[in-house]
Amino acid sequence: MPLTRSLDDATVVITGASSGIGTATAYALARRGADVVLAAHTEAVLRQVAARCRRLGGRALVVPTDVTDPEAVERLAARAVAEFGRIDAWINNATVSAVGLFDEIPATEFRRVVEVNLLGTVYGTKAALRWLDAAGGGVLVNNASVLAEVAMPYQSAYNAARHGIRGLNDTVRQELRVTGRNHISLCTVLPAAVDTPFFRRAANRTGRELAPPPPVHPPEVVAETIVRLLRRPRREAYAGGRARLLGLQWRLAPALVERVAGWFTARTRFGPGVRLDTAGNLLPPDATAGPAGGWPGRHRQLVRLTAFGLAAAGTAVGTAAALSRRSRAGR
Repeated sequence: MPLTRSLDDATVVITGASSGIGTATAYALARRGADVVLAAHTEAVLRQVAARCRRLGGRALVVPTDVTDPEAVERLAARAVAEFGRIDAWINNATVSAVGLFDEIPATEFRRVVEVNLLGTVYGTKAALRWLDAAGGGVLVNNASVLAEVAMPYQSAYNAARHGIRGLNDTVRQELRVTGRNHISLCTVLPAAVDTPFFRRAANRTGRELAPPPPVHPPEVVAETIVRLLRRPRREAYAGGRARLLGLQWRLAPALVERVAGWFTARTRFGPGVRLDTAGNLLPPDATAGPAGGWPGRHRQLVRLTAFGLAAAGTAVGTAAALSRRSRAGR
C-alpha cells in the first residue's frame, strides 16, 4: 500500500544522504514538502544538504550514522520519531564499492563492502519495519542496483552484496504478507550506472582510472523513481532505460548477455589515466556533498548504447527461438 499520508505531510529517512542518489532524493522530497531525515557519516556535509532541503520547502533533520552499527541505526530511527512523531517511509541507500579482480581485492575491503551495502540495509530494514508498523503503515525502499539482477566484472563484492539485498527484500516481502502486515510495502529499486561521486570514491585495485560504463543517467532519474515508489509502491522498479534493458536481456539469454556485458564493461570501465591503488572511501567518511559525479559526457552515449542493447536483445530472442524450434523438432 502507498504512504498513509501525502508527501507534504510525510517523514522520510534516507541513508547515504550526503551525495549522489541520496542527496538527489532528499531534494526531490523536500520540493514536495516532505520532512527528511538525513543519515551518513559526515555531519558537516549533511548540514549542507539539509540547508538546501529547507530552501526547497522541506524540513530536515541531520543524524550522522554509521549504518554498519545496528545500534546507531536504531538511534537514527528514534531521533526521527522524536523530532517528527513518526516514520512514514525509509530509503536504504548507503553504498560503497571496491573495484578490481576478485582475487586482488583485500579481504578487509570485500568485507567492508558487504558490511555497508548488505548489512547496512539489513539494519535499516529492521529499524524501519518496527516504526512503519507503529505508524500504521508506510513504504520501505531498498536500493539494490541493477547489479542485483545482472553481474559485471571487477565488482565481485558489490555484486554479491546487491544480489543479497534483492534476496533479502523478496524474503521479507513474503513474511510481511504471511504475517498480515500488508500495510507495509517493501520496494526494490534497480538503477544502472548513475552520475554520482560513487565511481571516483570507490576503492580501486586496478591501477587504472575508473569510469562508469556508459550510458550514465543523472541521479535525479533514480530520485524520481523512488518518489514514484513512495506514491505507488511496486515490488521492483528499474530506474532508467539502460537498467530495464539489461534486466530484459539477462532474463532472455543470461549466458550470452553475461559474456557480452563482461566484454563491454571491461572495455568501458576505465578512463585514460593511471591511478595508484587506493582504499577510496571504504574507511574515511565522505568529504563532499552534491548529487552529481561529473560524468555528463557519458549521458550522451545513451542512444548509441541503447541501439547496441536492442540489437543484443534481438539476438538473444532469435537464439532462444531457434533453440526452442530445435527442441520441438527433436521431439
